[in-house]
Amino acid sequence: MQELAEKTSLAKKEVVAFMEALTDMAYTQVKKNGEFVIPGMGKLVKVHRKERMGRNPATGETIKIPAKTVVKFRVAKAAKDAVL
Repeated sequence: MQELAEKTSLAKKEVVAFMEALTDMAYTQVKKNGEFVIPGMGKLVKVHRKERMGRNPATGETIKIPAKTVVKFRVAKAAKDAVL
């Protein structure tokens, strides 16, 4: 947060408040619309996983893993190109 504050010439409190607001907005939008895009970085996407069979690593017993909804982050091509 400190480095971002220095680069943007904003107070650290303002940067922290902005990041908290962005995070809250991202969670709300993913819950409501199923995705939240951060241009140039990527997007958060809500994905439904189907029920499946798995294995208990301790006992080797086959178990049923219930269906659930998860959030994934998909990295934008621009971010991949910049890092790699």
